[in-house]
Amino acid sequence: MSEATTALGVIDIQKIMASIPHRYPFLLVDRVVEIDGDNSGVGIKNVTVNEPQFTGHFPERPVFPGVLMIEAMAQTAGVLVVNARGPEEKSVQTVLFTTIDKAKFRKPVTPGDQLRFHLTKLARKRNIFFYRGEARVDGVLVAEAEISAMVV
Repeated sequence: MSEATTALGVIDIQKIMASIPHRYPFLLVDRVVEIDGDNSGVGIKNVTVNEPQFTGHFPERPVFPGVLMIEAMAQTAGVLVVNARGPEEKSVQTVLFTTIDKAKFRKPVTPGDQLRFHLTKLARKRNIFFYRGEARVDGVLVAEAEISAMVV
């Protein structure tokens, strides 16, 4: 684990925005905690009713879209990868989402829930990182997937 990650302990919203190019309304991670370099970490998303996706998904019974949970997993992985890079690797321009496998959605997520995205690195092949992600609300598994991302 790098000294910056160890000393920080948490990657706050300012550092997340410095790490990945996403911005409102598509920045889906509020904080990253429990960091072990690029090996693992937990991203947090506080789901609120005033988010734009709820105007159409669904107005009478808002449900957080599963595809956005997968995107948030990828954003969490991107933050881990970028923040674990050493000085010789700082020329990263961005991290691009490359694959989604074994995605499953288990329970609906609604406003007021706090999503926790648990990411664990499965492998690295050159500039491609493979992660297993689990989305949990109050410790209950609501979604899972295996994803990969390419550093460019």
